[in-house]
Amino acid sequence: MTQANPVARALLPAARALSLIAGYLLLGLALLVTAEILLRRFMNVSLQGGDEFGGYVLAILAAFGFSYALLERSHTRVEILLERVGTGARSILNLISAWCVTVMACFMAWRAYAALSESIEYRALSGTPLMTPLWQPQILWFAGLLFFAVTSAAVALHASWLMARDRSGLNRFYGVKTLDEIIEEETVPTLEMKVQGR
Repeated sequence: MTQANPVARALLPAARALSLIAGYLLLGLALLVTAEILLRRFMNVSLQGGDEFGGYVLAILAAFGFSYALLERSHTRVEILLERVGTGARSILNLISAWCVTVMACFMAWRAYAALSESIEYRALSGTPLMTPLWQPQILWFAGLLFFAVTSAAVALHASWLMARDRSGLNRFYGVKTLDEIIEEETVPTLEMKVQGR
């Protein structure tokens, strides 16, 4: 049996919880849009702010989902190149990938903090009839990006440690998912449901 990834074991529950929260926000947005459509159609009434909340929800959803996608190895990669290089070169590319994601995640969190600080300092309001204080959605957006920066930094540091000690482990934990891993992920829940059904 292969050893579990300690970074994923430590951070994946929080990443999954944040992604679920974002998913429920998206569900709430879908219900709001549905209510808006029905009210406009049958009562000629409009709920104000649906489009504004939609923008906030999508930004928060993306920020919260980045960490989960990273730990699940779901971010897009150029697999055609990785499949054609050896274990050593693949581990180097995976390490570079981990550090590039970390640099980008830290940059996004830094810029989100700057935007949040300015909104708080100038008491910025949205340019809509709701006049939402911008710090309110921005603090959730920043929290998601900050968690992504912490998660990606943990991944990059662990990948660097594995580069010196266990390159195959680096590829296993932070490389592209193999076809066997994808099949196993799809079949294990099905098997568990069949066992519980008995």
